[in-house]
Amino acid sequence: MNSVSKHRNLLFLAASVAVLSACGAEEIVSPGTGGDINITNNTPAPPPPPPPPAGPTLVTPAGGCPTIDNLVGLRDAGTVTGPTGEYRNCELPSRFTKSSRLPKIDGLVYSLGGRVDVGEDLGPSGGSGVTLTIDPGVVVFGATGVSWLAVNRGNKINATGTATAPIIFTSRDNVLGLASDESQGQWGGIVLLGRAPLTDCVVPNAAPGSADCFRDTEGAAEPAYGGGATANDNSGTMKYVQIRYSGYVLSGNNELQALTTVGVGSGTTLEYIQSHNSSDDGVEFFGGTQNVKYMVVTGADDDTVDLDTGYRGLIQYLIGVQKTAGNPDSMIELDSTNSNENQTPRTYMRIANFTMVHKNAAAGNSSAWRYRGGADVSLVNGVLTTPISCLRLDGANMITTDEAIQKVGAPEFRSVAMQCGTRPFRGSNGLTDDQVAATFNVEGRNNTATLTATLSNVFVNGANEAAVTATDPATVNEGFETTDYVGAVKDANDTWYAGWTCNSVTANFGSTSKACTTIP
Repeated sequence: MNSVSKHRNLLFLAASVAVLSACGAEEIVSPGTGGDINITNNTPAPPPPPPPPAGPTLVTPAGGCPTIDNLVGLRDAGTVTGPTGEYRNCELPSRFTKSSRLPKIDGLVYSLGGRVDVGEDLGPSGGSGVTLTIDPGVVVFGATGVSWLAVNRGNKINATGTATAPIIFTSRDNVLGLASDESQGQWGGIVLLGRAPLTDCVVPNAAPGSADCFRDTEGAAEPAYGGGATANDNSGTMKYVQIRYSGYVLSGNNELQALTTVGVGSGTTLEYIQSHNSSDDGVEFFGGTQNVKYMVVTGADDDTVDLDTGYRGLIQYLIGVQKTAGNPDSMIELDSTNSNENQTPRTYMRIANFTMVHKNAAAGNSSAWRYRGGADVSLVNGVLTTPISCLRLDGANMITTDEAIQKVGAPEFRSVAMQCGTRPFRGSNGLTDDQVAATFNVEGRNNTATLTATLSNVFVNGANEAAVTATDPATVNEGFETTDYVGAVKDANDTWYAGWTCNSVTANFGSTSKACTTIP
C-alpha cells in the first residue's frame, strides 16, 4: 500500500473513533441506518415477594360419629364451628347401659345434651356396673347450661389423659370461641357417686357411715345418690383432666361445681385435675375417702376447695389461685354448722404441699380459710397469701377433743407460712382471735403468719418460701409422699403442672399449656 493510501485509512479510522466517542453510552451510529440506533440496558426485575406465612390449619369435621362399644352409635348433631375449625358434634346417650369407649377422632367432639348417666344407681352393694372410658385428647362439652355427667354408684369412669393430651370437659361457648377469661357457669360439671361412708343421711334414722346412709347430690333435679359403707370403693380414674367453665345453681345453696364427689372411696384415682372458672366451688367433696394428688383450681367463683359431711381423704400438691373479678370467697371452706355436726365419720381435712393465692378483700367468709362444724384439720408444708384474715375458726368445738365422736382436737399446722391482712386470725361463735392464733402458733411446728411472699409466676416458691423449714408429710400421715419443701411447687425446675393445664389471666402455666379460651 502506498503512503497516500495509508494516510487516508488512518484519517478514516481516527474519524470513526471520534464519532464513537461522541455517542452516548446507549447510542451507536451505524452507517446506512439513516439515524441513531438506541440500545437500552434493562435492569432485571426484582424477585416476587415471598408468600405470607400460612395461618394455622383449621380443623375439618370428621365424616360422621363412631359406633362405640356395645351401642348402636351416637346421635350426629351436625357440626359446631369455632376459631380452631369445624367439628363433628356427636351427642352422648342420656345413659350408658354397657361399658363404652369414646375414641379420639380428629375433627370430632362429644356433647352432653343434658344429664348423662354412667350406668344405673346400683345402691351401696349392688354389684359391678359399667365403665365409661375416654381416650386422651378427647373434648366433651355441655350442650346446655344444665348438662352434666353423673357416674352412678357401682359404675366407673376411666378418663385417663396424658400430660400432652389432656381430656377436656368444657362448655359449648368454649368450643364456639365465645368463652372469655371471665366466663363461668356455662354447663353443670362432673359428679362421681360412690359407696364410701358419709354423714347427713337423706334417710331418717339411718346410721351415718352405714350402708343405709346416703345423700342426694346438690344441683340434681332428679336423685343422684352417693354413700355406703365401703371405704375402699372404686369409682374409676380421672387423670390429666381439665374441667372448664362449669357450675350452675339449681336453687339456693344447691349448686354443681366442676367436680363434685359424693361418698367416693379410696380405690378411686384422682390425679392431675384442673378446675377452671367454676361458678361455684372449684371442687366439693361430700363424705368419702378418696385421695387427690396434683390438683389445680383457678378462678373458682366461690370457694376453691369445699369439704363436707365426713370427708376423710388426703390431698397433696394443690395449687389454688383466685381470679380478681366476680365473687370468689374462701380458698377452703370446711364443713358447716348444723344439727348433724357430731355425727361420724367426722370430717378430717388433711392437705400437704399446697400454695393458695387468695385475692378477694371482700370475701363473704371474711377469711381465706373458714373451718367449722367441729371438723378436724391437719395442714403441712403450705403457703397462703391473702389481703384479709388467713384463718377463721367457728365454734368452740373446733378446738376440743372427744374420742367418742372421733374428734382429734384443735387444728394442726406444721410448716405453714402465711401472708395475711391486718387481722390474721379471726374467731367466731364462741372463739376469740387469740384462741385461733394459739392453734396456729404452736412452738416447734415451724409456722409463720408474717411471711413476705416472694412467689414467682404467682405460685412458684421464691427465696422466702424456700427458707421455711419443711416437715416430712409422711410423719403426719403415712399416705403422704415425703417432701422437703413447703408449697405446691418447689422451684422453677418443678413443673408438674405444665402442659396438661390451661392458661388464663388468673394463672399461666407456661408455653406448653394452651389457652383456656380455646380448644386444641
